[in-house]
Amino acid sequence: MSIRVALDAAGGDNAPSATVRGAIKAARKSDAVILLVGPPEQLEPEIRKCGGLPSNARVVPSDEALKEGEPATHALRRKANCSVAVAAKLVRDGEADAFVSAGSTGAASVSAIYYLGMLPGIGRPAVCVPLVGLAPRTVLIDGGANVDCKPNHMLSFGAIGTVYARRMLGVPNPTVALLSTGAEQGKGPKTLQESYELLNQSGLNFLGNIEGYDVLSGKANVIVCDGIVGNIILKFYESLGPRFTHWVKERVDGRPIVGDSRRMLCQITRFTRLTRAESTGGGLLWGVNGVVQIMHGNSTAPHFERAIGRALQAAEADVVNDLRTEFAAVQERCRDCLDSIPITPHESQGSFAIPAPR
Repeated sequence: MSIRVALDAAGGDNAPSATVRGAIKAARKSDAVILLVGPPEQLEPEIRKCGGLPSNARVVPSDEALKEGEPATHALRRKANCSVAVAAKLVRDGEADAFVSAGSTGAASVSAIYYLGMLPGIGRPAVCVPLVGLAPRTVLIDGGANVDCKPNHMLSFGAIGTVYARRMLGVPNPTVALLSTGAEQGKGPKTLQESYELLNQSGLNFLGNIEGYDVLSGKANVIVCDGIVGNIILKFYESLGPRFTHWVKERVDGRPIVGDSRRMLCQITRFTRLTRAESTGGGLLWGVNGVVQIMHGNSTAPHFERAIGRALQAAEADVVNDLRTEFAAVQERCRDCLDSIPITPHESQGSFAIPAPR
């Protein structure tokens, strides 16, 4: 049976034009079934511009996407038929194997948690960010889904990153490191010190702490950090290429570019594409009981095409069940240490106050 991907075709700054074009391109390049979720009256004019849908794509009607500034919980309470909620429900009901959204990150995350649930023992979902340009065998986690992370969350990030690196990057025994202010054990605030103890007992291939110097060195395949730190690093990393290009062009200042200089400028352009590659397909939301691909709001048609491809790859690799097995083993190995760290109820529930599904 073909893998089925539900796309929130009404979500994102450039929807529905970019979502429809990206979905149709993805459908034409694979045997997967692509479900375009959104108001038919918005999607159909764009579909006609593209020459119609391939046989392996179809529209699933929904209401509009949540608007900018609307609370994420509206996807559950007031607008339960909005496009991202319908996409999540398709996965819940077994009618899709994954869903992709460039709409509100909060709404996508809330919908995923509410309709799909969390995997046992994982308190918060997290975003894995592969640094495929300059560190092709390294993934950063969390890329921005969480703030105020606790040691038990950092432990789950290590397990999530391990499964990602093994399944998605092809690393047989991924190395895991904790991003801190120094390489020595005991560096950083209490949360990092306690996270170190958990990761050290986890049975994961834990190297210890690394510093910012080593983010792109390839020293670790999985870099564990708080979501605020991870998001800042991601956006700084994505800015490197464009800023370097700007710096070089200022110094060229209209002079003719020939020979070696032209070749150098071509390499700089390539460098820019590499450092921005992480934004072209977004990141998987890990820890929920399903495959969910979160994208930047300003994603374009090629971004949607690649994001659908990543979601397909994750569904085919059965990463959810792999993570379920991996984290159960990690929890067992860390049971005594976990019991010694007090966790208040709200710390284990994640960033959103979400009512239980009925």
